[in-house]
Amino acid sequence: MKNQKNVLIHLSCWVLMVVYIYIGQLLKGLKTDILYFNYSVFVVHLIEFYICYLWVFPRFLKKGKGLYLVIGLCIAMGAFIALRYMIEQVLFSYFLGFQNYGPDTTMTFYIIDNLYYGSSYIFLAAAVWSVQNAFKSDKLNKQLKDEAIKAELSFLKSQINPHFLYNTLNYIYSLAIPVSDQLASAVLRLSDLMRYTLAESTDGKVSLAKEIDYLQSYIELFRMRFEPNFYVEFELTGVTEQQKIASLLLIPFIENAFKHGVLNEPEHPVRIQLQLQDKQLFFSVSNTINNHQKDRSSGIGLVNIHRRLDLIYPDKHELNIVRKGDVYQTTLVIKL
Repeated sequence: MKNQKNVLIHLSCWVLMVVYIYIGQLLKGLKTDILYFNYSVFVVHLIEFYICYLWVFPRFLKKGKGLYLVIGLCIAMGAFIALRYMIEQVLFSYFLGFQNYGPDTTMTFYIIDNLYYGSSYIFLAAAVWSVQNAFKSDKLNKQLKDEAIKAELSFLKSQINPHFLYNTLNYIYSLAIPVSDQLASAVLRLSDLMRYTLAESTDGKVSLAKEIDYLQSYIELFRMRFEPNFYVEFELTGVTEQQKIASLLLIPFIENAFKHGVLNEPEHPVRIQLQLQDKQLFFSVSNTINNHQKDRSSGIGLVNIHRRLDLIYPDKHELNIVRKGDVYQTTLVIKL
């Protein structure tokens, strides 16, 4: 619907431009050759505009893409000059018997002259794309604020007093020590999980190392519950203390694997891989599907995960969810 609206707006503007050209020529005295030239340069301008609007500026008008931006603009300008030459100097001359530039015009003069005529629609494309992108950014910022407010309200409604929770868990831990070291350890891990879940940060992001500690504590709680028949492999590569990530973003993928996967087969363990390379996070979770699982839901919070990724990491993430036979694999790539 939104794309259709944009198409209609663009189409309306160009139709008005065509009418404007025709009326202007009509007032000056309708000359067929000049009218042909006006419309031919308009068509070539249109092609140049959309090369910049749909490809050059969206892809390369970003930090660190300066060289590619210059190359893209040169391609757009080259297309304008080449197409105009082909239409007005070759096709018009062959089919209509006239051409725009005289036969004595040198190629150097032709290129320099058209650098002037071709630049206007490049600036127009830059202006249109920048204004549209600014509106899009404003809308996204508003969505982020709305989501933050909703999350805060939801949190406040469901929040248990953290001090009460921690004191209670510490008390249970003290009771568990004489009874069972394993039970005490489980209570301690649960306390750490709850503390991390309720922790706050100014920007909603935490140290990647802390997020990994949370994942490992979660896995260890399950290991206590199901061992010795619990087979999970967790592989870490290149993790540093400096990197940050949105909190509790990775845990739903592990929750899904534990909920819907097979955990007790050594031949088919749940495989979790987390790799950090060149400021890019690669996170993969694969598991064999438990066909005896009664809960056939599509997964814990996958819709919310997509939403959070779109809001927090727009154009900086890639999420692929694939099922091959009995194997379910999720791969997430984030540019941190």
